Amino acid sequence: MADLPPQLRHPEKAHRPDQDQPKKPSWIRVKAPTSEGYKQTRDILRENRLSTVCEEAGCPNVGECWSQGHATMMIMGEICTRGCSFCNVKTGRPDALDVFEPGRVAHAVQKLGLNHVVLTSVDRDDLDDGGADHFAQTIRAIRHRSPSSTIEVLTPDFLKSKPGSLETVVEARPDVFNHNLETVPGLYPTVRPGARYFHSLRLLQRVKELDPAMFTKSGIMVGLGEDRQGVLQVMDDMRAADIDFITIGQYLQPTPKHHRVDRFVTPEEFEGYQRAAYGKGFLMVSATPLTRSSYHAGDDFAQLRDARLAKLGRA
Repeated sequence: MADLPPQLRHPEKAHRPDQDQPKKPSWIRVKAPTSEGYKQTRDILRENRLSTVCEEAGCPNVGECWSQGHATMMIMGEICTRGCSFCNVKTGRPDALDVFEPGRVAHAVQKLGLNHVVLTSVDRDDLDDGGADHFAQTIRAIRHRSPSSTIEVLTPDFLKSKPGSLETVVEARPDVFNHNLETVPGLYPTVRPGARYFHSLRLLQRVKELDPAMFTKSGIMVGLGEDRQGVLQVMDDMRAADIDFITIGQYLQPTPKHHRVDRFVTPEEFEGYQRAAYGKGFLMVSATPLTRSSYHAGDDFAQLRDARLAKLGRA
């Protein structure tokens, strides 16, 4: 699916003029995946007919993560009902849900021996609950097959879903609830036109109200045209919503039809964002050019848990 040409993957972008893609700096480049671990992970995913956001979104870290047996499972198909200008996931009319998918995901998690699992999905505005029950079924299936594994969900915003959809996911008790704000509010009309900044923020705040013990997480991309003050304001908004963990990574343009890269943010600037975020009270911060929502998620979860315990010990 990820090999389709841009005009077939993204019909809503086909009419757009091509955007120049600047040359990547040295700190962005990664090696092509070739390891045996990568191939084994790929084969297990193929055998279970599973999609990953690693492939569908063209993540630059796929070689490193898969070589270690880590993959972010993308449930509910490969076709998204929205067409965000930054995203490389295919846009169109999704297929019906596969009722056997939760079991296949649980089997793959067990076979890969994952200690920490990340589940994400396309936006499913065609479903009454936005796919919330499918998330919950998948969480329960993993808990049954791999009770010691911790589970992180990276959900859509449930903007068009019926009341109670968010509650359905939270009641299934994932260990981490992640939903990405993606960018500063002023860029939403061009970067994330189908979403609403304050709805997404409120979604994460509501998770904490429903289950104060659940870790919450959100991320943004930089290099889309935002300024430093805008990023710092997003951090303040996240902390006001009691979000525990922030990720900040460099936006990379998937094709010439996607939103252009405004600039490549330097590693030193990322270090500055990391210091600022810790200063604002986040329990965990990941801010590097190659940071993505699920990058090193298992190690980060362990640190997140330790940081909460340390904070409670100081209280």
